[in-house]
Amino acid sequence: MATQAKKKRKPWKWVLSGFLVVIVLGVAALVYWGTGIYNSLDNFSKSKEESRFGQFNNETVEPPPKWEGTERVNILLLGGDARGLEENQVPRSDSIMIASFDPVTKKAHLFSVLRDTYIDIEGHGKGRINTAITLGGPQLAMKTVGDLLGLDIQYYVYTDFEGFKALVDTIGGVYFDVEKDMHYTDNADENKYDIDLKKGYQLLDGDKALQYVRFRHDAMSDFTRTERQREFLGAVADKLKSGWNIVQMKKILDSVSPYIETNLQVTDMLKLGQLGVESHLAGTQQVPPMDNIAEEHVGGASVLGVRDLDELKATVQETLTKDDTVAPPSTSPGAENGTDTTTDNSSTTQ
Repeated sequence: MATQAKKKRKPWKWVLSGFLVVIVLGVAALVYWGTGIYNSLDNFSKSKEESRFGQFNNETVEPPPKWEGTERVNILLLGGDARGLEENQVPRSDSIMIASFDPVTKKAHLFSVLRDTYIDIEGHGKGRINTAITLGGPQLAMKTVGDLLGLDIQYYVYTDFEGFKALVDTIGGVYFDVEKDMHYTDNADENKYDIDLKKGYQLLDGDKALQYVRFRHDAMSDFTRTERQREFLGAVADKLKSGWNIVQMKKILDSVSPYIETNLQVTDMLKLGQLGVESHLAGTQQVPPMDNIAEEHVGGASVLGVRDLDELKATVQETLTKDDTVAPPSTSPGAENGTDTTTDNSSTTQ
């Protein structure tokens, strides 16, 4: 029984699992006044001339309601693959996550969106959801993902492969248990992003960590990859909260700043930092869920359709009401004889 309980709790040991960049920003915001971090935080917001998305006209996409700090806030986390692109080209989203925080209940939820999900992209017809950013920049990506989930998404944070590697290297790597051998040869970019990992507990530097979170060449492809990403990012989150990494937060921020873009202002980061510390991860959900996926073919390529969009949105809303850290009531064998022996195990693990 103890083993089963341990396995059940494992996904929730990550206080802010998957909210990698949010944790970096939040922790940094909480200590900025003593270490001169304010300017480093401010560098995450790029001017139109500096931005890789400067060619897009944000006025074509209706913005979501402004977050006032008292209602739910949703943040789109985008990981881009910029390999082989020209200077002004925008990469597709290699990974898509949404971090959702409720300031009232202090519950946080994480959603992973399968990148081949085939849906309507406003003004561009139907397409893979990971192309929205290439068609209209982060604002259109926020609108497209928000329409899919039925959520207003107020903020985005974008980074690419090199930003992820820089972060992991700057914190000294992460010890992690690689569950199996992983091998894949990628002839693009002179094999710079080949995957060659051995099974076992080991220290993953930035390069090896990127190989782990990118691997999808097994039976379940992107389905298991999103799970790996959430678990590894949880390990990174734990290390970021260590005393030493808080001390060297300015160095961490400066190392990833060239690779990150966001519409978060420093004042937003301060509010989110406090909210992040007070919140606990109450649940995660893959989008679309397995039972709501319709395999389709477009132009000879496989895509993932949504069987019922209203049902998907209802699933998201249901997930947001749950707290999977709260154990359900347990019933002793005596209940089978008509005796009510239900016990309340409503303690919350944070």
